[in-house]
Amino acid sequence: MRKNSPYPTTTQSLGALLKTARDIMRKDKGLNGDLDRLPLLTWIMFLKFLDDLELQREQEAKLAGMKFKPAVEWPYRWRDWAANLQGVTGDELLAFINNEETIRPDGTKGAGLFRYLRGLTCSNGDDRREVVATVFKGVDNRMKSGYLLRDVINKIAAIHFTANEELHTLGALYESMLREMRDAAGDSGEFYTPRAVVRFMVTVTDPQLGETVLDPASGTGGFLVEAFNHLSKQVKTVADRRVLQERSLYGCEPKSLPYLLCQMNLLLHGLDAPQIDPHNALRHKLAEIGEKDRVDVILTNPPFGGEEEKGIQGNFPEDKRTAETAMLFLQLIMRKLRRQGGKSRAAVVVPNGTLYASGVAERIRRELLSGFNLHSIVRLPKGVFEPYADIPTNILFFDTSSATKYVWFYDHPLPPKRAAMRSPCYSQTESLVFEEFLPLLDWWKKRKATDHAWRVDAKTILTDFCNLDLKNPNERGRGLIDLHARSKKADDAALQISKSVSALVKLGGSVERLAQSVRDYKWNKARLGEVCSVIKGKFPTMKTLPGPYPFVVTAAVRKTADAYQFDGAAVCIPMVSSTGHGHAALHRIHFETGKFAVANIMAALIIHDENQLLPKFLYYYLWRYKDAKLVTLMAGTANTSLTLTDLEGVEIEFPELAIQREIVTELDAMHIETTHIFEKSEIAIRESEELVLDAFHSLL
Repeated sequence: MRKNSPYPTTTQSLGALLKTARDIMRKDKGLNGDLDRLPLLTWIMFLKFLDDLELQREQEAKLAGMKFKPAVEWPYRWRDWAANLQGVTGDELLAFINNEETIRPDGTKGAGLFRYLRGLTCSNGDDRREVVATVFKGVDNRMKSGYLLRDVINKIAAIHFTANEELHTLGALYESMLREMRDAAGDSGEFYTPRAVVRFMVTVTDPQLGETVLDPASGTGGFLVEAFNHLSKQVKTVADRRVLQERSLYGCEPKSLPYLLCQMNLLLHGLDAPQIDPHNALRHKLAEIGEKDRVDVILTNPPFGGEEEKGIQGNFPEDKRTAETAMLFLQLIMRKLRRQGGKSRAAVVVPNGTLYASGVAERIRRELLSGFNLHSIVRLPKGVFEPYADIPTNILFFDTSSATKYVWFYDHPLPPKRAAMRSPCYSQTESLVFEEFLPLLDWWKKRKATDHAWRVDAKTILTDFCNLDLKNPNERGRGLIDLHARSKKADDAALQISKSVSALVKLGGSVERLAQSVRDYKWNKARLGEVCSVIKGKFPTMKTLPGPYPFVVTAAVRKTADAYQFDGAAVCIPMVSSTGHGHAALHRIHFETGKFAVANIMAALIIHDENQLLPKFLYYYLWRYKDAKLVTLMAGTANTSLTLTDLEGVEIEFPELAIQREIVTELDAMHIETTHIFEKSEIAIRESEELVLDAFHSLL
């Protein structure tokens, strides 16, 4: 059992420690974003965690009068080369870690750290060495400065991995970092499933201590961590703890980065020796998977949209071979469920296409309905996986108790507050929360047909091409009312557009008259550097924590930040091309007031004397002439960009202050009306599209 540290570190100080380590890494020229920084931080934490655990086990072995064989031996243990805060550093440290052959910290020649760790092999039935070797086969050190690397190591050295309180805190902090890395990853965010979905699936599947739980597409280990937490609540004795630690949780993850992250995630949540297969779960012939290879519970979100090679497809029955990864995983899951006892069960996230595709997909669904009890399908609302996947998704729940008699469908609704929003789907900043599943959990225990739930006989499904993409019949009869309401919304939006256009025309006339009157006035000329401070933003777009302050980025929509850089009014200009690929372009510039943050790929123009030049006038001026004044200065073949010096040299013109105020007043009014037109147009288009879809649905 882990011991409590005499010096527990608080959540705040641990968070600050990790933040400091990451800030140090930002200074290194070899690292580019969280996709580089988090894996590096992870392998350093992994080695410290391993050494803390080995020290504890060594002490326990001595007390028991037993011999102890470490997974990592001298001089490669953390305590040998990293624990001394004044230890090896600079180029010497880099050589020890990276080189095949090196001078080790004790002065002897030998293999470099990574080469040694990758060469570890299993001995005496202890597979920890093999886990370490597998982890480091997919790891490299990208830091260029050995001095900065030493600073990071010294920060991690302050963590007590054998302290219960710290371990619990680190688990939560690490999950937060995984989410940040997912946000920075874009398409590489494929191995993340929203925590609320994971928790819901584990809750209703309800794994029991003594059962085996598998995720054949583990990613960063979200399902296994949640299952571990669920099972931990059932532990009452030392024997129970041993069952949980040694014979409960299994995973599979062939990609080196998520494999490393999964190992660390599980270790930080309390699983001493995660059993994660580092190879493709689909590599075995389906027919050769027997009862000894099967498990009691499968929880997974297998990859979809990918294609498997011919060799993998050959492991499946000839009439069910496909390149579509999701369909191959569904077959594997069906085969891996234990058949004896009839209590084995699975919860699987699948894309919509799995429910209705023909050919191989239909044959697989037919096998699922005939050989298993597909008792429930939860249809998730739009945007649950956005922005990483915009494909509609579902959760299949099935077990081995019998063939399917009927299938319950539950169309998980958006909560009323979200449904009333202008863009009601979920997003990166407005994600699904577990509390939204509470009505579904109540329904799960006492099932009946509702506005969102309905039951379909399996025989009906089997005679209809096994189509599981079924509409809610309980909405039938409301079609004409819905069509009328939808049509009225579209009409109202169109009426508002007409009013705004009329107002815009009137304002255009006012602006034209103003333009006539100001042509006789003398306009001053100056360079931006003479009338403004040109300051680069300092907040990274993907790294900045959300908070109470507006965060100006290159996109049209503001983010938020936990700190601010400016207090006042500023014109904010992107310093990189909006299109990239060597093409100079600026889609927009921004105006912001109050306390706000600015992205580090933008510059803020802070006017020296607002009695000479209004910030809002400068914004409209540069917005109008951005192509002539700014875009023409952009240089670079790959990353076309501006410099602060470029901006300081831009020449502008402006009239006296009173004229500036008149111009800004008129243009502000026009901007308000154009914004109304844009917003109402979006509503009209959306409602018109939905009107067509509702009309079609009412005919079904």
